[in-house]
Amino acid sequence: MNYDTFVDQVAQRTSTSSQRAVELIEATLATLADRLTGGEVLDLAVQLPEPLRLPLRPTPATEAAERFGAGEFVARVALRAQIDESAARDVISAVFVTIREAVTGGEFDELVVQLPRDYRDIVEPAMAPGATLRRR
Repeated sequence: MNYDTFVDQVAQRTSTSSQRAVELIEATLATLADRLTGGEVLDLAVQLPEPLRLPLRPTPATEAAERFGAGEFVARVALRAQIDESAARDVISAVFVTIREAVTGGEFDELVVQLPRDYRDIVEPAMAPGATLRRR
């Protein structure tokens, strides 16, 4: 999937402009980079379009995943994107569905395995059969 398609998919799923979708994607990916090990961040990054790799750049400080639950994940995305937590949940689901469409099934599975059970509500929409673009 190319960059424009990724952004367009998230924009449509979140009913926002492409510019705002980029901000929402970056907030979600940066938070995901906090939560994943450095190796998994790199594995994910190489399968995403080039401009989306920047928020996933691991540093020596991010080699080990931070351990935080889904509530903290949602709160961090909300803070980074300057939205409320309810909207952040919708954004996260939209980004995860789009990631699932953009990367191999094996890579998406590896990403999900690193997340604890309490992430199920925000990841499950991406895993559901038929999780496709919601048309307006």
